[in-house]
This record gives sequence, structure tokens and C-alpha cells, in this order.
Amino acid sequence: MRTTQIFYASSLYGAATLAAAIDSGAFATADRRLLLVANNATTPETSPPLDAMPGFEQLRGRFDGVLSWNEAIAPFHPGGWSPRQDDIPMWERYLRMLWDLGDDSIELAVESIQVTPALAIAQLFPDAKLDVYADGLMSYGPTRNKIDPLVGERVRTLFHLDLVPGLKPLLLAEFGTEPKVVPTEAFVKVVAELADTVTDLAPVEGDGPALLLGQYLAALGIITHEEEETLHVRMVRGAVALGHRRIVFKPHPTAPVSWTRALEREAEALEAELTVLDRPIIAEALYRQLRPALVAGCFSTALFTASTFYGIPVARIGTEPLLDRLTPYQNSNRIPVTLVDALVPDLALGESGAPKEADDTLKGLVTSVGYAMQPQLRPDLREAAVAHLGRHLDSRTMRYFKRRRLTVLGLPGGIPVPRHAAVRRVVRRARRLKRVALG
Repeated sequence: MRTTQIFYASSLYGAATLAAAIDSGAFATADRRLLLVANNATTPETSPPLDAMPGFEQLRGRFDGVLSWNEAIAPFHPGGWSPRQDDIPMWERYLRMLWDLGDDSIELAVESIQVTPALAIAQLFPDAKLDVYADGLMSYGPTRNKIDPLVGERVRTLFHLDLVPGLKPLLLAEFGTEPKVVPTEAFVKVVAELADTVTDLAPVEGDGPALLLGQYLAALGIITHEEEETLHVRMVRGAVALGHRRIVFKPHPTAPVSWTRALEREAEALEAELTVLDRPIIAEALYRQLRPALVAGCFSTALFTASTFYGIPVARIGTEPLLDRLTPYQNSNRIPVTLVDALVPDLALGESGAPKEADDTLKGLVTSVGYAMQPQLRPDLREAAVAHLGRHLDSRTMRYFKRRRLTVLGLPGGIPVPRHAAVRRVVRRARRLKRVALG
């Protein structure tokens, strides 16, 4: 029987990670390898799909063909559609016909298995072997949603980049999924291929510029447009305060153009030279071409690739307010924000350099936050969380938790429960109701 591997990707970063995994022999040989591309933009018609982005041609050779998920399920949107249970056999037959799969044995490799479209793809091939590759820093956090065991128990391996050396991902561990590192040298080699397509940047002479990363957090509802614009201005001020006079800003592809104008005015006032790179290319490709002297941002995964993979000094800004604003507590961005806040130097304090190493205290913090985020999915983490909080919770580390959350879960740092029996019964009932609401 012919074996066909289908690799799903929605971003150039994801496709580069897949390419590195393939190059390093992470996946077994197969008769065919197909790349399934999804454009998850709010309005896909107005933004280029992955296979139309600059640099993609450098990756295409790893695959025998490229498929479009958007075309396969049109007119539905990839981010909002999932199959009805009774329709799954019909959809599988349709996709096998559309993609010329016949009776092939299917193996899937997908990103972000907790949500569509990855979850939908996994459901539509119920007999397929399944691997997951990690979406940056989020892999170090717990699975964001409860996954149907018919999907979760099929996941064999979680492939991830070694962004925080020594830290083990929590993602999908409830199913016994084994994490496996994609070799750094393989990823850096793939990025070099992408960087070779960036031919219109001026040669760097002397010290490199400060590279500032925009994330468009306002689109996620975490902060307002005005607050994010102010955050970018603070990045410019912080970089200039560290002595950088050449600044390159890489905005999020969908961010408002008005933010760029505000940065231009600030840079001019500070007598700094500002360049805006509004092209759809991953930040890592710019590290090779620009050779930046500093990479600064809020909580982007690219801060860790810059330092860990390329040895570039990094700095963060604006993470502490986000820890308080992320809602609900189990928001999947919480672990990335926590890691950046705990490890990366603070630009607002005039700091830059390498992130701190992942010691036992950091591992305990991630375990504790992970348990507080998903106590129903990861009850096995409770004992370690109690031990860590009992030893390390103080005025600074409290920023990573919510007092109410600690109280409801009965963890150190929560509000003590009165000893009176009647009051305790009311509190226990409130906790049960809260757990139901959270679950």
C-alpha cells in the first residue's frame, strides 16, 4: 500500500520548521509528501497564502505537491469550520478523490492540534498516524483545550525547536506524547535558504541595527490600538537609550499603517534612522541579512530564536501588564508571556543580553502556571505546583498568578479559607461551581 504524508502549515515559520524536521530525518520515508497550506487570515482573499510568500520556493522542493485547504473547504473559513461527526466519512472520501489519495495509508503532521483547521484535518482522516510540530513558545504550555481522545491518543511525537534549552514542553503530555527536538542546525540552515531570497536590503556596515518586532496584540484584544502604538514608541526610545541610532521595525503584516508614521516621528525626534520592513518574511531570515546588534519585542518567539540560535542580544518590553490582562487565565499566550517576562532582559530598565537559563525554579514556575491554567487536564502537576508555590511565591512572582485562581484551586497564595464548618461548605461549593465554569 502506498504511504502519503500530508504536512499542514499556515505560516512560513511553520513550513521552515517542517523543512528542518524533514531534513534531519524526523519523519520516516514515504511514497509521497504533500504540503497542505491554509490561509487563516480574517479575510484570506486580501492576504497572500503561504505558498505565494517570498522564500517559499526555497522550501517547495521538500514536497511532491502543494494543496490548498481553503480551496478544499470553500466557501467556509479555515479558522471557523469543522466537520459534523456524521459527515466525516463523506468528507474523507471527498478529500481522497480531490487530492488523488486513493486508498493510500495517510500520515499527518500538523500544527496547533487544539484548534481548527489542524483539528478538523485530524478528524477527517481518523485512521491516519499523527504527529504534531510546535507553534513556538506555546508548546511549553499545557494543551489549551480538551482534545477528543480519538485524536489526542493518535499523536505519536511532538516536534519542537529547542527555544528554551532544558525546558520540556507540556503540550499534549496528558496523552503521553513524546517531545522531540528539531535540531537547531537544521532550522538555521533552512533559514539561511530563506535569507538568500532577501536581496534588496542594503549591506550592513559596522554595528548592525536594532531590530524591533511588532506583534499586533490589539487584534487579539489584549491591549488597545493606542496602547500598542505607545508600546512600539517605547521600543524605539529604549533602543535609542541603549545607544542604537539605526533602527529597523518589522511590523505585523496586518498592523495599521498609522503606527509606522508614529514611529517615524519618534525616531526623527530622537535623531535616529528608522527603516520599516513591511514584507511577509520571518524575522529569523533578517538575522542573517541584517546582523542586528539587538532584537527587541514584547513576547515574540523570535526573541528566543535570536538569542539561542544566533547569539544576538535581546530585550523585552510591556510584558508585565499583559500578565494581568490576559483573559481567561488559561489563555494560550500566558506561557509565552511568562517565559519572556521571567527570562529576557527588560528594555525599560536599560537592559539587554541573553535570556536567563532554564533552571529548576523556572521549570517549577512553568509547571505551576501550567497547572493553574489547566487543572482538569493536568491534575498530575498539582503536587509540583504546591511545592513550588510554597517555596517561591512572593511579591514579584505573584504577577504570574491570580489570587482568585489560587484560592479556587486551594493553592499556596490563595485567600485562607475560614475554619467555621458552614463557611467552609459555602467555599467548597463555590470552588465546585468555579471548576465547572472553568472546565
